[in-house]
Amino acid sequence: MKLTSAYQSADCTISFELFPPKTTAGLDKLCQNVDRLTDFGPKFMTCTYGAGGSSQGMTLDVLRQVKSRTNLPVASHLTCVGATVPQLCDFLQQATDAGVDYIVALRGDPPQGSDRFVQTEGGLQYANELVELIRERFNHFGILVAGYPEVHQEAPDAQTDLTNLKRKVDAGADVVVTQLFYDNADFYRFRDDCDRAGITVPIVPGILPVTNFAQAKRIATMCKSAIPASLEDAFAKCQNADEEFEIGVEHARRQTIDLMENGVPGIHYYVLNKTEAAERLLQGLSFAV
Repeated sequence: MKLTSAYQSADCTISFELFPPKTTAGLDKLCQNVDRLTDFGPKFMTCTYGAGGSSQGMTLDVLRQVKSRTNLPVASHLTCVGATVPQLCDFLQQATDAGVDYIVALRGDPPQGSDRFVQTEGGLQYANELVELIRERFNHFGILVAGYPEVHQEAPDAQTDLTNLKRKVDAGADVVVTQLFYDNADFYRFRDDCDRAGITVPIVPGILPVTNFAQAKRIATMCKSAIPASLEDAFAKCQNADEEFEIGVEHARRQTIDLMENGVPGIHYYVLNKTEAAERLLQGLSFAV
C-alpha cells in the first residue's frame, strides 16, 4: 500500500511505533504485544533503533516479524548519524530485501554528551539530504519525516524550523509525523503554520501515553515539550503508580478524541513496546479501516 493511501480515508488512521528489544525473549514479548495492537486496526507500524545506528539489524528483524504476523506495511527509521552515503544505501538495500515499505527519514540526535550534530565524513548533514537520497536511489519507499510542534531544540526560531520542514517535504517526503506533545493547541498552531507555508502532505500528530510523572518530566526535558499545568498538578497529587497510570492514559485519550474531532488524518502512537496504556486509551474509539 502506498503511504499516502493510508490517509485518504475520511476517518482517522492510526499507526504504532516500536523499538527493537535487546534479547530474543524481548522479541517474543514484543510480538505478543504487536498481536494485541493489531486488534485496533493500525494501517502500519514503525520501528526505531538505538543511538548512533546501533541495533539496526534487530530493527529489520522486528519489522520482518511484524510484517509476517500482521501482513501490515512496516517502516524503518533511518538517521544520518555515523553513516556514510554508501552505508546508508547498504541499509536501504537491506530494508528493501527485508520487505520494508516505508522509511522514517531523520537527521538523528547528537551523540550523548554533545548538543551539536557532527556530520560523518562522506555522510549527510540534513534530513532533507537523506530524503533526496532515498528518492534518487530507492524511490519505491514511502517516506515519513519529523515535525516539531514546539520547535526543534536546535532551531533558533519557529520560522527556521518550519523552513527546514518545508525543505524535507519538497525533497520528496510523503507524510509529516510530529514529535510528541501534551497540549493539542501546540499541534493546531503548528498545523496552521504548515498550511500557511505551503506544506500540503498529511500532518500526523504523534502521541505518547505517559503513565508516570518522572517519565513525563524526563521526556519533556529531552524533547522540549511543555507539560500543561493541569496535567502536572494532576500527577503531583497522585498517591501511587496506579493513579499515575490512570492520569496519563486519560490525558492521552482526551488528546486523541479532541484530535479526531478536529479532523486529523491520523495519529501515530509511541507505545514504547507496551500495550496496556494504548489499549486502555483506544478502547471503544472508531478509526479508519
